Amino acid sequence: MSKLIEKAEKTKPFSLTAGGVLDSVPEKKANGWARGLLMANPSSATRLDEPSPIVFCDFDGTITQVDVTDAILERLADPQWRDVEQAWVRGEIGSRECLARQMALVRASARELGSLIDSIPTDPGFADFYRCVEDRGVPFYVLSDGFDYVVRRVLRRSGVDGELRNGRHLFASALRLRGRRALPSFPHPAAGCEHGCATCKAAIMRRLGRGRRPVIFIGDGLSDRFAVQEASLVLAKSRLLDYCQENGIACQPFRTFADVQKTLDGMLAWGPAAARHRGSRKALAAVP
Repeated sequence: MSKLIEKAEKTKPFSLTAGGVLDSVPEKKANGWARGLLMANPSSATRLDEPSPIVFCDFDGTITQVDVTDAILERLADPQWRDVEQAWVRGEIGSRECLARQMALVRASARELGSLIDSIPTDPGFADFYRCVEDRGVPFYVLSDGFDYVVRRVLRRSGVDGELRNGRHLFASALRLRGRRALPSFPHPAAGCEHGCATCKAAIMRRLGRGRRPVIFIGDGLSDRFAVQEASLVLAKSRLLDYCQENGIACQPFRTFADVQKTLDGMLAWGPAAARHRGSRKALAAVP
């Protein structure tokens, strides 16, 4: 944790003030895009030659109103899952080991699991936000320690389709049922990940960003604390907001995706992606 805090002090991401003005930005990311798009008067900035933003978003507790994995454990797992959770919170184990041990305590049929997932409410503004970002040609990825089956089922119910539904823009743990047992697997760890993450969000962000796009991250939990180190702009709520504030990591608080859209509208509505791809959904397929 000390290395993480030290890195945060050196690469502090920028945030917005209430008026939309640049608050602080690390030197290595103090590019024309950042300063141009965070002007209080956006009509004065039309940087079509600058790179376009790329957006990464957590799922559990961010797109959904509650953490789906926690809901599954609360309803369908042996209470010992809480002891495993506390070991993760204390930093004794990584999220990959945490989830593997917790899901081993789950006993449920496919019908029981599906019924529970279908009862989980989503952020009422997410579908509109996603369509807005997609229409503007801005690449949008979901990164989750949670499970792909859960994410796809929730997104299908929300009417979200395209690159998220077909899996190209979704990075999550995998889950299958054998009888009443839940069997997780983890297709997106990173070689040498010192934190033992189920899905190494930071590594995915580095690979897809490749230094060519300003990187936006939206999240809510402690599992997002490593991802924020790779972001130019962090939008945070709940435990992630507390973590950022406690560790001096600049971020923009939000409650719902209506707040997120309001914050990003000044950037995405007239940024290069909007100018080149307004109304087009084909731009997402071009993202490496």
